[in-house]
Amino acid sequence: MPEGKLVHIVDDEDSIRRSLDFLLRSAGYRTERWEDGEAFLRGANNAEAACVLLDVRMPGMDGLQVQAEMASRGYNLPVIVLTGHGDIATAVRAMRGGAVDFLEKPFNRERLLDALAVGFARIEDREAARKRQEWATTEVAKLTEREKEVLEGLACGYPNKTIAYDLGISSRTVEVYRANVMAKMHARSLSELVRMVTIARLPD
Repeated sequence: MPEGKLVHIVDDEDSIRRSLDFLLRSAGYRTERWEDGEAFLRGANNAEAACVLLDVRMPGMDGLQVQAEMASRGYNLPVIVLTGHGDIATAVRAMRGGAVDFLEKPFNRERLLDALAVGFARIEDREAARKRQEWATTEVAKLTEREKEVLEGLACGYPNKTIAYDLGISSRTVEVYRANVMAKMHARSLSELVRMVTIARLPD
């Protein structure tokens, strides 16, 4: 369900902006309307999770230029490209640049809502990944220095004997540290533990 999720409408045609505004608000979304790409880039709060309906052909910056500028500024807002007849090649270029979908005018309501659902799912996936990274980083920070050293060795793919030699301890002691680390990180297997280390970006 939309539950008041925000959608930016960027189109130079007032009738299109008003039509999309009505359609999206009736579906439960919040909207902000922008008459061109420059206004959107100046005024939009890129820190708030939102999707962007972005017209391809606009005076000043076109949709592809706005999309490129969003990327250069680090805007993590999924883009759905709005295109008129004859702009399909441009829309495909936008898709290659990371757009969720492109929609031809006049719009099909269900396809528009489906595209927005995909866009917001991307946002939720990123948020879940961010939380996993934060958790993994926090848990790694709780390990003792020796446990971190053993973990680094495991993440590099070294066998217990090599880790033991490098650290000047016995293989049995490495096994104990490895078991402790897996328990603290709630890892069910070595491969899962290594994925957690990768997520946490453990320094070399």
